[in-house]
Amino acid sequence: MSQAASEEEALESVAATTPGMVRLLLGNRVAVVAGVVVLAFLAMGLLAPALAPYEPSEQHAEAIRVAPFWQAGGGTRFLLGTDGLGRDLLSRIMYGARVSILLGVVVVLLTLVVGAGLGMVAGYFGGWFDAVMSRVVDTLLAFPFLIFALAIMAATGPNLVALVLALAFKGWVDFYRVARGDVLAAREADYVTAARGLGASTPHILMSEILPNILPPLIVLATLRMATIIIAEASLSFLGIGVPPRIPAWGTMVADGRADVASAWWIATLPGIAILLLVLAVNLFGEGLRDALDPRMRK
Repeated sequence: MSQAASEEEALESVAATTPGMVRLLLGNRVAVVAGVVVLAFLAMGLLAPALAPYEPSEQHAEAIRVAPFWQAGGGTRFLLGTDGLGRDLLSRIMYGARVSILLGVVVVLLTLVVGAGLGMVAGYFGGWFDAVMSRVVDTLLAFPFLIFALAIMAATGPNLVALVLALAFKGWVDFYRVARGDVLAAREADYVTAARGLGASTPHILMSEILPNILPPLIVLATLRMATIIIAEASLSFLGIGVPPRIPAWGTMVADGRADVASAWWIATLPGIAILLLVLAVNLFGEGLRDALDPRMRK
């Protein structure tokens, strides 16, 4: 047996248990740092009412476009400066983290449940339901994700319920395809055949036998999908058809500061950096999680 094959088998044996997966994940320094960054943004959003120095919509007429503390003309009262209406940018970025992460989690959970549920049913039973769902999926895949969401939001206007539905309406397709493909392979596996022979019901087979074995790729996909949702929400908010204007959102902040980039760069740049850091951290953590759940992906 070659050395490469031996190393691959060793990785698979380590990852076969939950402690082994945790060790592999903690051994990936990039993934650990990315996870810390994600947790920092999560804590910042959840604790925004306690940590933010001001209310996000509070205006200070005497402090219009104040620079951050490290730039000439800045001060310690507004650490990251203020926008064109005198609102504290640090406070608005903190509250914006809550919006981005909350929307990302809600949309991902909704699409995961719907997509994985339909994919498991279609993959296990096949037949006419599988044929119909395949045609529906092919139709949805013909439309670009962002253009699809733009069309829905342009018709309904900016509101949170419509935004969640717009981002989730097509987002379940990826989870459906992964779940269906894995169930097609798993339904003829020995452990499923044994469960049928013991008289297990179909719901028991799907939820207790098949689901735990197809869950790892779905978890990885959910993590990576969250980054896409955050970018989509920021893009729609930037265009003015995402989060309602009264709610602080990073995309809206970037749009508010684009006219003052030359004179007050921090208004648009700092929320943009927040989007970049969070999306990058989520992607890097998702890749590390994928490597931990399936060490063969290290290739």
